[in-house]
Amino acid sequence: MPKKLQMLLVLMTLLCLAIYFDMQALFTLGELKGSIAEFRQWRTDSPVLVIGGFILLYVLVTTLSLPGSAMLTMTSGALFGLTEGVGIAIVASSTGALFAFLISRYLFRGFLEDRFPEQLIMINHGIEKEGAYYLLSTRLIPVFPFFIVNILMSVTAIRAWTFYWVSALGMIPVTSAYVNAGTQLSQIESVSNVLSLELILSFSLLGLIPFITKMVVNKMKKDAVSNDWTKPKKFDRNLIVIGAGAGGLVTSYIAAAVKAKVTLIEAGEMGGDCLNYGCVPSKAIIKSAKMANQFKNAHHYGLEDSIPQFSFKKVMQRVHDVVAEVAPHDSVERYTDLGVEVLKGYGRLLDPWTVEISYEDGTSSKLTARSIVIATGARPFVPPLPGIEETGYVTSDTLWTEFAKLDTAPEKLVVLGGGPIGSELAQSFARLGSNVTQIEMADRIMIREDLEVSEFATKALQKSGVDILTSHQALRCELKEGKKIIVVKHQDEEIEIEYDQLLCAVGRSARLEGYGLEELGIETNRTIVTNEYLETLHPNIFAAGDIVGPYQFTHVAAHQGWYAAVNALFGQLKKFKVDYRVIPWVTFIDPEVARVGINEYEAKEKGIDYEVTRFEFKELDRAITESSTDGFIKVITPKGKDKILGVTIVSEHAGDLIAEFVLAMKHGLGLNKILGTIHSYPTWAEANKYAAGEWKRAHAPQTILRLLEKYHTWRRG
Repeated sequence: MPKKLQMLLVLMTLLCLAIYFDMQALFTLGELKGSIAEFRQWRTDSPVLVIGGFILLYVLVTTLSLPGSAMLTMTSGALFGLTEGVGIAIVASSTGALFAFLISRYLFRGFLEDRFPEQLIMINHGIEKEGAYYLLSTRLIPVFPFFIVNILMSVTAIRAWTFYWVSALGMIPVTSAYVNAGTQLSQIESVSNVLSLELILSFSLLGLIPFITKMVVNKMKKDAVSNDWTKPKKFDRNLIVIGAGAGGLVTSYIAAAVKAKVTLIEAGEMGGDCLNYGCVPSKAIIKSAKMANQFKNAHHYGLEDSIPQFSFKKVMQRVHDVVAEVAPHDSVERYTDLGVEVLKGYGRLLDPWTVEISYEDGTSSKLTARSIVIATGARPFVPPLPGIEETGYVTSDTLWTEFAKLDTAPEKLVVLGGGPIGSELAQSFARLGSNVTQIEMADRIMIREDLEVSEFATKALQKSGVDILTSHQALRCELKEGKKIIVVKHQDEEIEIEYDQLLCAVGRSARLEGYGLEELGIETNRTIVTNEYLETLHPNIFAAGDIVGPYQFTHVAAHQGWYAAVNALFGQLKKFKVDYRVIPWVTFIDPEVARVGINEYEAKEKGIDYEVTRFEFKELDRAITESSTDGFIKVITPKGKDKILGVTIVSEHAGDLIAEFVLAMKHGLGLNKILGTIHSYPTWAEANKYAAGEWKRAHAPQTILRLLEKYHTWRRG
């Protein structure tokens, strides 16, 4: 018999015995009054034995959550007096509570963690920060049943020692009231007289003290941070935003929408990296490259294959034209019309409320604001390889200008990095005629995806002409006889690779320098350190976007921008924690790779009892009509449930298809809901419904189906 079941049987047996022998009858006011003289005589004759026996009895009653703890507390006062009685009752009740806590944790915590992992993760996150305060408040308020608090706290991550001492501290007021009543036993007519309604309300208000104390302490800490500076009595602005990328644009737009006076400061181009160097130009060249590839593979569509005739300069010009066409959406004029003051200059924090703006003409000005949001983004990281500066390189920021000068695509292009940016650009330039070598130090590209997704992406890039070298470490760059060489290490062997252009795509680093962060003591660790409200060390200075992380996506920066704006403007009334629960991302190789939630690798890493549902696009009619049947949908769900934990889609239009799953996860809709939704035929979106259908088919109630088969057989006669 399992040990947990044995323990459960023992506890149930003890409870049954307590009920059978009517132990509750021993803990009545009449019984106590009738026996108090005898108890006192025992205490006089054998004080150690009586105290020890009393504590053991009290511990047993509280451990088993038996009725009678109130009477035992009063008995403590009657036997031992106020001071000693309070001490004995606190030690005994806290110890019993700890035993009940540990037993409940042993019996139930694992069971609940297996069935409600995500919910417990969220609860434990709050317990880590506020657990002691919650526990202290519930102990101070007698309305909360003693034993229920023990059970509820046992399934959280609160430490046993913390539970013990906080429980002991929190029970002092109520215990003191009962012990004091016990010292005046002859005047008590009913246990209910001990805690009047007024006293219960007083204790309930007492339960607010931990949170009020915390608020006061936090305010004192925050005020102390800014004591080195003089806070302005009046402010020029409600909000100043530094950086006009996705995070800064959304922040300033929301501030203007709620009629706050807001200034947006940007030293470079409006729209930030996404518009000018990232999302927009890369997707433009991906489309051109895809068209070129379709010419080469026209036989898929019943046409003759042909070599596309094109001017590389025109392709690059189209990229710049696309950026110019999108630019008005993020322009100074548009945001000025929306009510945002836009200043083209370099912003630097002088104190927690003052920003100095340096303009291109050498002049400067200062503005004060009640709140400030830093949204300065990130820049491509360039690895410190010996010789790289001498041989030259481009990044995802600079290639658009540098490659626009070329008449043809680089003949020999080395892409350093196997992440999304490197993979997208490697495939695109290979399709536009470059001999592309992609170098990745890890054992596979797109390392954050499942192994089969990485393998799928590898084959797709190789099919486009990319030579992928994984497990190759870049060592140095050299010039040999006028040729550019990158030296890489593979299995203790050094290999030389010649190139015309080297594209560094090994990640991005936050722009942290030159904004006055160090002088204000704002902590940085690769990114600005903030709390869950996006506050920095200074409670009126916030950060959003790539400078914060944890996801360097444009849509996440915009998502954070909303929280930064609302918390900066209305945080004194209500603050909102950033919600990262449902974050989608897409790698725009061909076919695209889109994901939301966890993948199979992460499910295994977290020890989740999961199952996988797959749908292959070769089964989708629309994919067949477009000769684009490569790919699949992979859905992660808990065993036997249709709740969506994560989805990976590899296919044409994967970035669009993932949106339905994002919506479902955000609002708690399962696969059954998707299956029950009408999808137009023939569309790519039908694949989502068919994936849900695969799950349903695997979970069909076989017993009911067999009964139905017999029923229909009977109906036929």
